[in-house]
Amino acid sequence: MAIILDHVSYVYEKGTTMEIAALKDINLVIPDGQFIGLIGHTGSGKSTLVQHLNGLMNPTSGHIYYNGEDIGDAGFNKKKLRSDVGLVFQYPEHQLFEIDVFTDVCFGPKNMGLTEKEVQLRAYEALKQVGLEDEYFYQSPFDLSGGQKRRVAIAGVLAMKPEVLILDEPTAGLDPKGRDEILDQIAKLREETGITVVLVSHSMEDVAKYVDRIIVMNQGSIMYDDEPRNVFGHYKELEEVGLAAPQVTYIMQAFREKGYLVNTDVITIEEARDEILRVLNR
Repeated sequence: MAIILDHVSYVYEKGTTMEIAALKDINLVIPDGQFIGLIGHTGSGKSTLVQHLNGLMNPTSGHIYYNGEDIGDAGFNKKKLRSDVGLVFQYPEHQLFEIDVFTDVCFGPKNMGLTEKEVQLRAYEALKQVGLEDEYFYQSPFDLSGGQKRRVAIAGVLAMKPEVLILDEPTAGLDPKGRDEILDQIAKLREETGITVVLVSHSMEDVAKYVDRIIVMNQGSIMYDDEPRNVFGHYKELEEVGLAAPQVTYIMQAFREKGYLVNTDVITIEEARDEILRVLNR
Protein backbone atom coordinates (compact mmCIF):
# COMPACT_ATOMS: atom_id res chain seq x y z
CA MET A 1 0.00 0.00 0.00
CA ALA A 2 2.95 2.33 -0.65
CA ILE A 3 2.40 5.98 -1.54
CA ILE A 4 4.45 7.08 -4.54
CA LEU A 5 4.98 10.68 -5.62
CA ASP A 6 6.17 10.97 -9.21
CA HIS A 7 7.57 14.37 -10.22
CA VAL A 8 5.01 16.21 -8.08
CA SER A 9 4.99 20.01 -8.13
CA TYR A 10 2.52 22.47 -6.66
CA VAL A 11 2.20 26.18 -7.36
CA TYR A 12 0.09 28.55 -5.28
CA GLU A 13 -1.68 31.36 -7.16
CA LYS A 14 -0.47 30.01 -10.49
CA GLY A 15 -0.47 32.55 -13.29
CA THR A 16 -0.66 35.56 -10.96
CA THR A 17 1.91 37.97 -9.56
CA MET A 18 1.59 36.07 -6.26
CA GLU A 19 2.72 32.76 -7.81
CA ILE A 20 4.80 30.65 -5.42
CA ALA A 21 6.22 27.19 -6.10
CA ALA A 22 5.56 25.28 -2.86
CA LEU A 23 6.64 21.86 -4.16
CA LYS A 24 9.24 21.35 -6.86
CA ASP A 25 9.54 18.04 -8.70
CA ILE A 26 9.12 15.77 -5.66
CA ASN A 27 9.92 12.08 -6.16
CA LEU A 28 9.20 10.01 -3.09
CA VAL A 29 8.21 6.51 -1.99
CA ILE A 30 6.54 5.95 1.39
CA PRO A 31 6.53 2.17 2.00
CA ASP A 32 4.35 0.21 4.37
CA GLY A 33 5.15 0.24 8.07
CA GLN A 34 7.81 2.94 8.11
CA PHE A 35 8.02 5.69 10.76
CA ILE A 36 9.05 8.81 8.84
CA GLY A 37 10.03 12.21 10.18
CA LEU A 38 9.34 15.19 7.91
CA ILE A 39 11.25 18.32 8.88
CA GLY A 40 11.94 21.72 7.40
CA HIS A 41 11.76 25.41 8.25
CA THR A 42 8.48 27.31 8.07
CA GLY A 43 7.49 27.64 4.42
CA SER A 44 9.63 24.72 3.26
CA GLY A 45 6.62 22.81 1.87
CA LYS A 46 6.01 20.25 4.63
CA SER A 47 2.31 20.92 5.19
CA THR A 48 1.65 21.29 1.47
CA LEU A 49 3.31 17.92 0.89
CA VAL A 50 1.33 16.00 3.50
CA GLN A 51 -1.96 17.44 2.26
CA HIS A 52 -1.18 15.92 -1.13
CA LEU A 53 -0.79 12.45 0.38
CA ASN A 54 -4.53 12.01 1.00
CA GLY A 55 -5.84 14.14 -1.83
CA LEU A 56 -6.72 17.28 0.12
CA MET A 57 -4.59 19.13 -2.41
CA ASN A 58 -4.00 18.17 -6.04
CA PRO A 59 -0.60 18.59 -7.69
CA THR A 60 -0.11 21.26 -10.33
CA SER A 61 1.93 18.65 -12.20
CA GLY A 62 3.03 15.08 -11.59
CA HIS A 63 1.20 12.07 -10.19
CA ILE A 64 0.50 10.49 -6.80
CA TYR A 65 -0.15 6.76 -6.55
CA TYR A 66 -1.74 4.86 -3.69
CA ASN A 67 -1.99 1.09 -3.81
CA GLY A 68 -0.95 1.28 -7.46
CA GLU A 69 -3.71 3.70 -8.47
CA ASP A 70 -3.31 7.30 -9.56
CA ILE A 71 -5.33 9.30 -7.04
CA GLY A 72 -5.87 12.02 -9.63
CA ASP A 73 -7.73 9.72 -12.01
CA ALA A 74 -11.42 10.39 -12.64
CA GLY A 75 -13.49 8.05 -10.53
CA PHE A 76 -10.78 7.44 -7.92
CA ASN A 77 -12.45 7.10 -4.51
CA LYS A 78 -10.92 9.94 -2.50
CA LYS A 79 -13.35 9.43 0.37
CA LYS A 80 -11.89 5.98 0.94
CA LEU A 81 -8.37 7.37 0.46
CA ARG A 82 -8.95 9.78 3.35
CA SER A 83 -10.01 6.86 5.53
CA ASP A 84 -6.90 4.90 4.55
CA VAL A 85 -4.52 7.87 4.81
CA GLY A 86 -5.52 9.74 7.96
CA LEU A 87 -4.30 13.27 8.60
CA VAL A 88 -4.27 14.93 12.04
CA PHE A 89 -3.77 18.67 11.72
CA GLN A 90 -1.57 20.72 14.03
CA TYR A 91 -4.44 22.25 16.00
CA PRO A 92 -6.90 19.57 17.15
CA GLU A 93 -9.56 22.19 17.94
CA HIS A 94 -10.07 22.36 14.17
CA GLN A 95 -11.14 18.70 14.12
CA LEU A 96 -13.26 18.52 17.30
CA PHE A 97 -16.88 19.63 17.17
CA GLU A 98 -19.25 17.08 18.73
CA ILE A 99 -21.06 17.29 22.09
CA ASP A 100 -18.73 14.80 23.81
CA VAL A 101 -15.48 12.94 23.18
CA PHE A 102 -17.00 9.56 22.34
CA THR A 103 -19.48 11.02 19.84
CA ASP A 104 -16.66 12.99 18.22
CA VAL A 105 -14.53 9.88 17.71
CA CYS A 106 -17.58 8.03 16.30
CA PHE A 107 -18.01 10.62 13.53
CA GLY A 108 -15.45 9.19 11.08
CA PRO A 109 -16.44 5.52 11.19
CA LYS A 110 -20.14 6.48 11.18
CA ASN A 111 -19.62 8.19 7.83
CA MET A 112 -18.05 5.01 6.49
CA GLY A 113 -21.48 3.36 6.62
CA LEU A 114 -20.62 0.93 9.42
CA THR A 115 -23.17 -0.51 11.85
CA GLU A 116 -23.72 1.35 15.11
CA LYS A 117 -22.08 -1.50 17.03
CA GLU A 118 -18.97 -1.45 14.82
CA VAL A 119 -18.80 2.36 15.05
CA GLN A 120 -18.85 2.26 18.84
CA LEU A 121 -16.35 -0.58 19.05
CA ARG A 122 -13.95 1.31 16.80
CA ALA A 123 -14.33 4.52 18.82
CA TYR A 124 -13.71 2.70 22.10
CA GLU A 125 -10.67 0.89 20.72
CA ALA A 126 -9.20 4.09 19.28
CA LEU A 127 -9.61 6.00 22.55
CA LYS A 128 -7.86 3.17 24.36
CA GLN A 129 -5.07 3.15 21.78
CA VAL A 130 -4.29 6.80 22.53
CA GLY A 131 -4.43 6.20 26.28
CA LEU A 132 -7.48 8.33 27.16
CA GLU A 133 -9.21 7.24 30.37
CA ASP A 134 -12.88 6.23 30.36
CA GLU A 135 -13.82 9.11 32.64
CA TYR A 136 -13.27 11.57 29.77
CA PHE A 137 -15.38 9.75 27.15
CA TYR A 138 -18.58 11.74 27.80
CA GLN A 139 -17.02 15.12 28.55
CA SER A 140 -17.04 17.95 26.03
CA PRO A 141 -13.78 17.80 24.04
CA PHE A 142 -13.43 21.54 24.58
CA ASP A 143 -13.10 21.03 28.35
CA LEU A 144 -9.99 18.89 27.91
CA SER A 145 -6.33 19.88 28.21
CA GLY A 146 -4.25 20.45 25.10
CA GLY A 147 -2.67 17.02 25.34
CA GLN A 148 -6.03 15.32 25.80
CA LYS A 149 -7.45 17.14 22.78
CA ARG A 150 -4.54 15.84 20.72
CA ARG A 151 -5.35 12.30 21.83
CA VAL A 152 -9.01 12.69 20.89
CA ALA A 153 -8.13 14.14 17.47
CA ILE A 154 -5.75 11.24 16.81
CA ALA A 155 -8.36 8.74 18.05
CA GLY A 156 -10.90 10.19 15.62
CA VAL A 157 -8.56 9.33 12.75
CA LEU A 158 -7.54 5.94 14.18
CA ALA A 159 -11.19 4.91 14.48
CA MET A 160 -11.30 4.77 10.68
CA LYS A 161 -8.46 2.21 10.82
CA PRO A 162 -6.10 4.00 8.43
CA GLU A 163 -3.09 2.29 6.92
CA VAL A 164 -1.13 5.56 7.02
CA LEU A 165 -1.25 8.09 9.87
CA ILE A 166 0.02 11.61 9.17
CA LEU A 167 0.62 13.86 12.16
CA ASP A 168 1.28 17.55 11.48
CA GLU A 169 3.10 18.92 14.55
CA PRO A 170 1.06 16.79 17.00
CA THR A 171 2.97 18.02 20.05
CA ALA A 172 3.04 21.76 19.29
CA GLY A 173 2.46 23.77 22.45
CA LEU A 174 2.61 20.78 24.81
CA ASP A 175 4.92 20.53 27.80
CA PRO A 176 7.70 17.88 27.67
CA LYS A 177 5.64 15.33 29.60
CA GLY A 178 2.63 15.73 27.31
CA ARG A 179 4.85 15.58 24.23
CA ASP A 180 6.50 12.34 25.36
CA GLU A 181 3.16 10.76 26.24
CA ILE A 182 1.69 11.48 22.81
CA LEU A 183 4.72 10.24 20.88
CA ASP A 184 5.20 7.17 23.08
CA GLN A 185 1.59 6.21 22.34
CA ILE A 186 2.15 6.68 18.61
CA ALA A 187 5.33 4.60 18.70
CA LYS A 188 3.53 1.86 20.63
CA LEU A 189 0.62 1.91 18.18
CA ARG A 190 2.94 1.63 15.22
CA GLU A 191 4.80 -1.28 16.85
CA GLU A 192 1.55 -3.13 17.61
CA THR A 193 -0.26 -2.54 14.31
CA GLY A 194 2.46 -1.95 11.72
CA ILE A 195 0.76 1.28 10.61
CA THR A 196 2.81 3.71 8.52
CA VAL A 197 3.45 6.99 10.38
CA VAL A 198 4.54 10.33 8.93
CA LEU A 199 5.48 12.78 11.69
CA VAL A 200 5.87 16.46 10.79
CA SER A 201 7.89 18.11 13.55
CA HIS A 202 10.15 21.02 14.41
CA SER A 203 11.71 19.02 17.26
CA MET A 204 14.95 17.37 16.23
CA GLU A 205 14.98 15.44 19.52
CA ASP A 206 11.59 13.92 18.72
CA VAL A 207 12.46 12.75 15.24
CA ALA A 208 15.84 11.45 16.41
CA LYS A 209 14.19 9.37 19.11
CA TYR A 210 11.28 7.89 17.19
CA VAL A 211 11.66 7.73 13.43
CA ASP A 212 13.37 5.30 11.03
CA ARG A 213 13.87 7.83 8.26
CA ILE A 214 14.03 11.61 7.93
CA ILE A 215 12.96 13.65 4.93
CA VAL A 216 14.27 17.23 5.02
CA MET A 217 12.36 19.82 3.00
CA ASN A 218 13.93 23.08 1.88
CA GLN A 219 12.29 25.63 -0.42
CA GLY A 220 9.87 23.08 -1.82
CA SER A 221 12.48 20.41 -2.57
CA ILE A 222 13.84 17.37 -0.76
CA MET A 223 17.22 18.27 0.68
CA TYR A 224 17.96 14.97 2.46
CA ASP A 225 16.19 11.62 2.68
CA ASP A 226 18.06 9.14 4.86
CA GLU A 227 18.42 7.47 8.26
CA PRO A 228 18.41 9.96 11.18
CA ARG A 229 22.10 9.68 12.09
CA ASN A 230 23.12 10.19 8.46
CA VAL A 231 20.89 13.26 8.12
CA PHE A 232 22.09 14.82 11.37
CA GLY A 233 25.67 14.22 10.30
CA HIS A 234 25.00 17.18 7.98
CA TYR A 235 24.25 19.46 10.94
CA LYS A 236 26.21 22.37 9.51
CA GLU A 237 24.27 22.22 6.25
CA LEU A 238 21.02 21.97 8.23
CA GLU A 239 21.96 25.10 10.17
CA GLU A 240 22.38 26.96 6.89
CA VAL A 241 18.69 26.39 6.10
CA GLY A 242 17.37 27.28 9.55
CA LEU A 243 17.40 23.81 11.08
CA ALA A 244 19.68 22.03 13.54
CA ALA A 245 20.67 18.65 14.90
CA PRO A 246 19.59 17.28 18.30
CA GLN A 247 21.39 18.95 21.21
CA VAL A 248 23.34 15.77 21.96
CA THR A 249 25.03 16.09 18.55
CA TYR A 250 26.53 19.41 19.60
CA ILE A 251 27.48 18.08 23.02
CA MET A 252 29.36 15.16 21.47
CA GLN A 253 31.10 17.52 19.06
CA ALA A 254 32.20 19.61 22.05
CA PHE A 255 33.58 16.49 23.81
CA ARG A 256 35.50 15.63 20.65
CA GLU A 257 36.98 19.12 20.44
CA LYS A 258 38.15 18.74 24.05
CA GLY A 259 40.12 15.66 23.09
CA TYR A 260 37.72 12.89 24.15
CA LEU A 261 37.57 10.24 21.42
CA VAL A 262 33.80 9.86 21.39
CA ASN A 263 31.75 8.88 18.37
CA THR A 264 29.92 12.00 17.23
CA ASP A 265 27.11 10.31 15.28
CA VAL A 266 24.95 9.59 18.34
CA ILE A 267 21.52 11.24 18.16
CA THR A 268 19.71 10.38 21.40
CA ILE A 269 20.41 11.06 25.07
CA GLU A 270 20.64 7.33 25.77
CA GLU A 271 23.24 6.84 23.04
CA ALA A 272 25.23 9.84 24.29
CA ARG A 273 25.22 8.50 27.85
CA ASP A 274 26.49 5.10 26.76
CA GLU A 275 29.17 6.59 24.53
CA ILE A 276 30.48 8.99 27.21
CA LEU A 277 30.61 6.17 29.76
CA ARG A 278 32.42 3.96 27.28
CA VAL A 279 35.14 6.56 26.75
CA LEU A 280 35.49 7.49 30.43
CA ASN A 281 35.75 3.84 31.52
CA ARG A 282 38.48 2.95 29.03
